[in-house]
Amino acid sequence: MRSINSRGLFSGTGLIVAGLTVTLVALVFPIWSYADRSGTGVDTLNAETVSTGYGPLSALDRDFVTKVRLAGLWELPAGQQAEERGTTRAVKTAGEHLVEGHTFLDERVRAVAARLGLELPNQPTEQQQAWLDTLSAARGGEYDTQFANILRSAHGKVFGLVAQVRANTRNSLVRELADDANTTVLDHITVLEATGLVDFEALARDAAAASVPPLTSSPAPPGPQASPSPPVPASPSPPPTYSLPPAATGRPAKPKDETPDETEGKAEDKAQEKAQDKAQDSDKKP
Repeated sequence: MRSINSRGLFSGTGLIVAGLTVTLVALVFPIWSYADRSGTGVDTLNAETVSTGYGPLSALDRDFVTKVRLAGLWELPAGQQAEERGTTRAVKTAGEHLVEGHTFLDERVRAVAARLGLELPNQPTEQQQAWLDTLSAARGGEYDTQFANILRSAHGKVFGLVAQVRANTRNSLVRELADDANTTVLDHITVLEATGLVDFEALARDAAAASVPPLTSSPAPPGPQASPSPPVPASPSPPPTYSLPPAATGRPAKPKDETPDETEGKAEDKAQEKAQDKAQDSDKKP
């Protein structure tokens, strides 16, 4: 009987100890997993950032400088081609803007890279070369459409990167380059849209396909609503009323005159005071 009770007691104590241990681990684990672990965004930023005389240079900064150079390597020849093969004045004008803008930006990015000690590419990427090949194979109106849409799509993607770098960089040279790139890319987007050939529906679909779905569902679009009732003018509230004392009808009444009895009494008092004063004076004389 005692052995059975001891085993039961031991089993119960063990369960309690085990429960306390699990609770302690559950409390300690979040502290370790979030406060002390490495690999967070700040850790990655610090690990990939190098010091320069113009401020910290992050991995995103270096990627941005490289992409500015790569943009010029294919958009500059695409602009030169549009000047020659565009069938409308708007397409030729867009080509001129691309040539001018990327000639300027390429000079700027090479100067920035030299001061930061960064190596730049000299050939476009495979994707960029494929875009150039597509444009080279197009003719007439098809060329105009391909040019406007390929270049507009590429500039839209770069525009977001420029904004991100400009907002977050700690390097003064990268910040200035982002300012120049922002002005240039926005100008190119504007002239490309001015051709009237940009397919905005396709741009929106491509952006939606590449974006991460939101964590929460957006509200449904509004449906038809009943016409609101005509406005009803509001009536002003009546002013508050206060109880006031009655207005005065005349001057305040004068104090009542003294009665003859009161006057005679005061005269007798004064006569007695004078008699007492004389008696005191006579006593003082030698």
